[in-house]
Amino acid sequence: MAKIVGIKFKHTGKVYYFDPADVFYKKDSGVIVETARGVEFGKVVIEPKEVPDSEIVQPLKPITRRATKEDEAKVQRNESKVPSALRIATEKIEARGLKMKLIDAEFTFDNSKVIFYFTAAGRIDFRELVRDLASAFHIRIELRQVGIRDETRILGGIAPCGRVCCCASCMPDFRKVTIKMAKTQGLSLNPTKISGLCGRLMCCLEYENAHYSETFKLMPKLGSEVITPEGKATVISNNMLKLLVKVKIESGDGSLTYKDFKLSEIKVKKANKIEDVETSSDDEKALADLED
Repeated sequence: MAKIVGIKFKHTGKVYYFDPADVFYKKDSGVIVETARGVEFGKVVIEPKEVPDSEIVQPLKPITRRATKEDEAKVQRNESKVPSALRIATEKIEARGLKMKLIDAEFTFDNSKVIFYFTAAGRIDFRELVRDLASAFHIRIELRQVGIRDETRILGGIAPCGRVCCCASCMPDFRKVTIKMAKTQGLSLNPTKISGLCGRLMCCLEYENAHYSETFKLMPKLGSEVITPEGKATVISNNMLKLLVKVKIESGDGSLTYKDFKLSEIKVKKANKIEDVETSSDDEKALADLED
């Protein structure tokens, strides 16, 4: 076991582990640490605790010191310069006629470098742009091309569910999301229904997939016959969150009754199997474009 403290930095939901060195750091307090990017300001999100050695990458770097009010003021001054930096950079990009979309800018804690984040359809030759920006800011310039999912993470936004996008709030890393996950969860394969603000498959499909994969195999196949407390019935739909099965019961006089039963109340003759997604040729390309 190793003692760690979890720290987050701007533009990432990932938590990085540092060595607290027998010092207690309160949650949400500011700290100064040294990373591969240099000296940085971070916020404590996990107070000192012990974790298994398998969860960390040795050696752990120590926290340099607690952040002071002067440090926090310095961070605020750096953030206040971002709008002006974006305006100047946008003007330089337009002057060069470069096909790139500027997303955000970030000044390092020591104010020795400014990082510009952008998206583009392909590779961009921005060597001349770097010279223009260096002349304007008189510090080191870094241009970092990011993907469309990273753009949503940086800018944030409200997802179709009504909450802040997972990538901009609770999700530490991007993971592979597939169309099969959407089918397993019983969702429509309409691209507009299963894609997020970034135009790719919604991230929640991946981290909810473990639950749905196990539940899906317990539910009866749509259209199959099951035995209910009221006799034989045909499955119409499944509610995998509430473990309810909607069935159609045909009476002797030909009338139909639709009713919900708990999964535990029915006898399943033919359960679901996770299979490859079947789509028409017209939908294949649209759905493939959603996968990252």
